[in-house]
Amino acid sequence: VQLQASGGGLVQAGGSLRLSCAASGSTRNIIGMGWYRQALGKQYDLVATKTNGGSTNYADSVKGRFTISRDVAKNTVYLQMNSLKPEDTAVYYCTADQVMGLGRAWGQGTQVTVSS
Repeated sequence: VQLQASGGGLVQAGGSLRLSCAASGSTRNIIGMGWYRQALGKQYDLVATKTNGGSTNYADSVKGRFTISRDVAKNTVYLQMNSLKPEDTAVYYCTADQVMGLGRAWGQGTQVTVSS
């Protein structure tokens, strides 16, 4: 599976951004898609995930501000980010969880910078 993310950029605190990610290749193996992020010098952190069945999982730090959505038929995932904070600044990675044994695919990352 190949993942192509877009939509990052620079925004002021309190603003909004929408990330998009399209999957291609062996998409029939995908059982869920999501977003992780990595701030400079820090580890990768879960942001949000959504399974093919619709179950969602959010990091506590983004609950109520971010919304993940999917178009399963189009193999795409979106992340609507509202009320952005400077601590949301990171490289955001699109991910796709695949059927047992194939693991998690990662996209190339898109930079989100929130200025104070």
